[in-house]
Amino acid sequence: MIKFGTGGWRAVIGDEFTRANIQKMSMALVKKMRDEGVDDKGVAIGYDRRFLSKESAIWASEVFAAEGIPVKFILGSAPTPLIMYYVMCHDFPYGMMITASHNPAIYNGIKVFTKGGRDADEIQTQEIEKYIRKVEEEVLEAANCNYGGSDSLAEPAIKVMEYERGLAEGIIEEINPLNEYLDNIIAAVDMQAIRDRALRVAIDPMYGVSNTSLRTILSTARCDVQVIHEEHDTLFGGKLPAPSAFTLRSLQNYVVDRKCDIGIATDGDADRVGVIDDTGKFLHPNDILVMLYYYLVKYKGWKGAVVRNIATTHMLDKVAESFGETCYEVPVGFKYISSKMNETNAIIGGESSGGLTVRGHINGKDGIYASTLLVEMIAVTGKKLSEISKDIEKEYGAIYMEERDYKFSQEKKEEIHDKILVQKLLPNMNLEIDKISYLDGCKVYFKNGGWIIARFSGTEPLLRIFCEMSNQKDANRMCDLFEDFLDISENRN
Repeated sequence: MIKFGTGGWRAVIGDEFTRANIQKMSMALVKKMRDEGVDDKGVAIGYDRRFLSKESAIWASEVFAAEGIPVKFILGSAPTPLIMYYVMCHDFPYGMMITASHNPAIYNGIKVFTKGGRDADEIQTQEIEKYIRKVEEEVLEAANCNYGGSDSLAEPAIKVMEYERGLAEGIIEEINPLNEYLDNIIAAVDMQAIRDRALRVAIDPMYGVSNTSLRTILSTARCDVQVIHEEHDTLFGGKLPAPSAFTLRSLQNYVVDRKCDIGIATDGDADRVGVIDDTGKFLHPNDILVMLYYYLVKYKGWKGAVVRNIATTHMLDKVAESFGETCYEVPVGFKYISSKMNETNAIIGGESSGGLTVRGHINGKDGIYASTLLVEMIAVTGKKLSEISKDIEKEYGAIYMEERDYKFSQEKKEEIHDKILVQKLLPNMNLEIDKISYLDGCKVYFKNGGWIIARFSGTEPLLRIFCEMSNQKDANRMCDLFEDFLDISENRN
């Protein structure tokens, strides 16, 4: 069953991620484009370095080509934000990216982008799912005709045009818009300031797609660029291709040993960023988001709000308030962040998982641009990352977050869902509650400024608990209370 989550459709390769399902989704999008009268405008398709990504992009292209819909096929594995940029700049009604982003190597998937290079929102994805059901019915009907004793064979429900034929007939065009995308980023940052500092930067693409982009931009800015884990490995070195304190230990050691100014990592499709500072400390995505907002307002003089999701640090609220600005809270899913940013003309929007975007760039998260902006920040301020962190803590105090993931069976999921989202039960937390939100999971806001949320992941079979308090002990204690209350200690990931 093809079902969209917060980051597109993702499934285990060979289970639900199959050629047949890729063709069904492509045909569904064909039908949707026809009904909307935009089929003549074509579709842009890209892919990352995962197993079967390129082949899947070809299978999708063959369906569109057979239906006469022009395909811009982005040649070579590419960052997801590049596809979003291309869809936005060339006014395509839809784009597709074959990726499972930061998911384990056994997954692959498809992200669908709509006009403006935006992540397809919930309404759009629900509509695509309806079209998929129609396609599945047509496939079944055709199969019944062909194998049910009919004298004549029915037309296949999903036709394909061989990729090479599509190229020869011009319905499929291979393109490489990398330079266009990189030039846009280069024009948006202070390259001269970076050149003047001669910074040493370590990059860890995590076997993903960011290497060429980041190396090109930073080398152009005369940085001393050093790269680890750049080879093509569909197993991502046996690790999760998501930047975290656990997965970036090699980068931490590299930064310290070679006295780098910053270590930058991106996830599998380069829409998320992870950072190691000059001391070898892993900077949580919350810290990065706060740091960049602080930098853009204080040092660059930008004016505007900030947008975060419901599981991201409230330190952003403090910083925004100090500059007379507003921090907006939205559900998890970057489509909600980009939508609220457009609505409010916010400066920056992001999430605690490492995705962020900045006003004037694309309508989605971009680890390449975020990384470049962090390097610019070091150059412009003349301060080390560790010094900027200390400045912020001195001005606003410290907030500590505890994050926990739990695996579950379907039975356990139903039990948890009933307990916290239907019955709306809570453990005894011995703290005065300000309010409770069920916007996305269950989030409890305390009058002391702290909060805790329990929500199901939209990309993996996990329950996630986040808690933010003025000290780490209280954050841990609150997570323990929720863990015991839900009886999930043995399920901790």
